Amino acid sequence: MIKIGTALFEACEELEREKGISKDVIIASLCDAMVTAYKKHLKQKDVPNVEAILDEQTGEIGVFRTKVVVEKVEDPNLEISLEDAKEIDDEVELEDEVKIEVTPENFGRIAAQSAKQVITQRIREAERKLVLDEFMEKKGTLTTGIIQRVENRNVIVNIGKTDAIMPQKEQIPGEYYKPGTRIRVFVLNVKETSRLPQVIVSHAHPEIVRELFELEVPEIEDGIVEIKSISREAGYRTKIAVASNDPDVDSVGACIGPRGSRIQTIIGELKNEKIDIVRYSDNPVEYIVNALSPARIVSVDILADDEYSKEAFVIVPDDQLSLAIGRDGQNVRLAHKLTGWKIDIKSQSQAEKMDYNHHQAHVDEQVEEPVEDEVDEIAEEIREQEEYAMDEEDIASFEDGDNQEETVE
Repeated sequence: MIKIGTALFEACEELEREKGISKDVIIASLCDAMVTAYKKHLKQKDVPNVEAILDEQTGEIGVFRTKVVVEKVEDPNLEISLEDAKEIDDEVELEDEVKIEVTPENFGRIAAQSAKQVITQRIREAERKLVLDEFMEKKGTLTTGIIQRVENRNVIVNIGKTDAIMPQKEQIPGEYYKPGTRIRVFVLNVKETSRLPQVIVSHAHPEIVRELFELEVPEIEDGIVEIKSISREAGYRTKIAVASNDPDVDSVGACIGPRGSRIQTIIGELKNEKIDIVRYSDNPVEYIVNALSPARIVSVDILADDEYSKEAFVIVPDDQLSLAIGRDGQNVRLAHKLTGWKIDIKSQSQAEKMDYNHHQAHVDEQVEEPVEDEVDEIAEEIREQEEYAMDEEDIASFEDGDNQEETVE
């Protein structure tokens, strides 16, 4: 047996406190390292029935080989005679298994070198598995981190046991990410690598808004108010549709909070991003009207509502057209994402002009048919008159011929 003292156990306890790696993992790694070193010492890759045992009471470790007690030994690597086995244990019988220490002399230095490599590798594997398991559970949730640095337009955020990457596309446009600043991020994905898992986080994901509302609005956490849909253009504007499962609770009022305290906290967390709280409705017309707020709506016509397309035609007052569409089409675009409806917006004057043009085209079509009929009738009369005139000329010439004949006679 090799005396290792108490230093190993103290190191195991420290690793367990700092990195959460169990002491059993370290001890198992040390035992595996001893077995590996023993096989190298024998210069054999396949050595059966060999194990290392650590006695925590004495602080000693050794290599042991398991052998079966038999009357006649045929394979000394696997079997031991009853007489030899009795020297180890008086109560042993045939077919029993006994453990025989085979630790080589001066084995401590060789074992220590091997143990260092194996333990280091096992600690890395254990740490990697712990991080992977932890963040696999956190995938799709909100977590808090500290900005470390910016590398190649990627923001590196420390979120506990590892550093996460926030790609440029997951950042809020125009936002300055200062190192040392605390930040709430959404765990977007966890990729397994040969080293520590790579965690991808987002500061622009719509689910961040959902998580913030669940944190700030108890009615959402309790299930009284339900978030139906979210559409977001990070850094600019968000629309969130909510519905109440309790007729006595106003879904919009619950999200706003007393004197706007709840919504102001969320807006502050999102760096003053505008938030429109929309009242959800099963009626598509009412839902579209609410989604286009703050613009006033004159009418909503449903053009198509099936599994292939959902289209609506919306008319707004002339002075509300720019508000309904929003800057660069932002308001109608967010309303489309929120409701799932394709929305075509026109002002009242545009709609009236469209109706006039359509009516005029219809009138022209009605007028065109009688005119064509009249032209056909006039042409027919002219042909008949020409035929009638020709007939009269033929008759006149015929009568003149008869008279001439009579005169000749």
